[in-house]
Amino acid sequence: MDLKKRYQRIISKAFCMILAAVLLCSFPANAVLAESAEDDTSAVERILKAQKDIRTRKTGRYGMTPVYGKDLADGTYDIKCDSSSPFFKVRSASITVKDGEITASITIGSTSYLYVYQGTKSEAAKADRSEWISPKINEGRTTFTFPIEYLNADMDCAAFSKAREKWYDRKILFDASTLPAEALLIKLPDYDLIEQAINALDTEGAELIMDDNQYKPAGSEGTPQAVSIDLPDGEYSIEVNLIGGSGRASVSSPTLLTVREGKAYATLIWSSPYYDYMVIDDTMYKNLITDGGNSQFEIPITLMDDPMSVVADTTSMGDSLEIEYALTFYSDTVGEKGAIPQEAAKKVLFLAAGIIVFGGVLNYFVKKKRSR
Repeated sequence: MDLKKRYQRIISKAFCMILAAVLLCSFPANAVLAESAEDDTSAVERILKAQKDIRTRKTGRYGMTPVYGKDLADGTYDIKCDSSSPFFKVRSASITVKDGEITASITIGSTSYLYVYQGTKSEAAKADRSEWISPKINEGRTTFTFPIEYLNADMDCAAFSKAREKWYDRKILFDASTLPAEALLIKLPDYDLIEQAINALDTEGAELIMDDNQYKPAGSEGTPQAVSIDLPDGEYSIEVNLIGGSGRASVSSPTLLTVREGKAYATLIWSSPYYDYMVIDDTMYKNLITDGGNSQFEIPITLMDDPMSVVADTTSMGDSLEIEYALTFYSDTVGEKGAIPQEAAKKVLFLAAGIIVFGGVLNYFVKKKRSR
């Protein structure tokens, strides 16, 4: 084979390697690209709105006053129950009223909580275990049943996390306006009208503390704590599994594991450019990509080898929508940073570039030899 054909084959192989590297660098790919990247201002505005409307607002609506058992007809009714936390989302609820006494049942869509307690987390920790409310579990859903005093007002409901083995403060509210008409012995105010009037006057911006990566509601507790890991500080790879949502979203695996001061942090690359923030234990983490590429976040790994609950906000369907996911990081898969697809792609690009340079030099000498 003459030098010219050999050179053509080298260039052809290099082209194929570059094409493969480009595909790897874009993994995971999204079939629909963003029409335009939103600027930082609009992203911050969305997060401010989420912080104000979801993270710090009380459950319920303006103008609500308590509705007691004496205000309700005897019977069992479905009712909407608001929760202050996306990690304790009430999927369905009902109340039973008898002789002015109310018993409530709430169902959450997971088995993440072992107990609830009618009070704060500090009160729950000090209470006798007999006062903790155990659930009934059916097909992956957990139902808690307990007496309540009223509807239409916040009540403390501490929840004990099975994975974290600690109590968390939650507030819930049973919305009397969602009861059927026959359940009410009183007439309720028009809450929609009241809320519209209040919103028209509400010009106060949400208070938010920001740093380079985190968006933290003012007055909230400390940031999530990353787990300790027995590795020297540096960068590694780790396998991660994502479940939740519609099942269509994914994250690149293995992903980058960064060890800082003996603590584990992960850099997640989503299969979509539309995720604008993530939430872990009521702390928000912003998207690190601002050029329209697939969303990327650095987050603390708070659990290893067990599902770690997170919330991610997506704008893929137009409106902002928070979705609950679970991430599992596998400690026995920790390896070299080069195992990450994007790092492997970089190596291919460098190799391909070297081949092209070598081919160019070779071609130069072939032409020079022929010109003699």
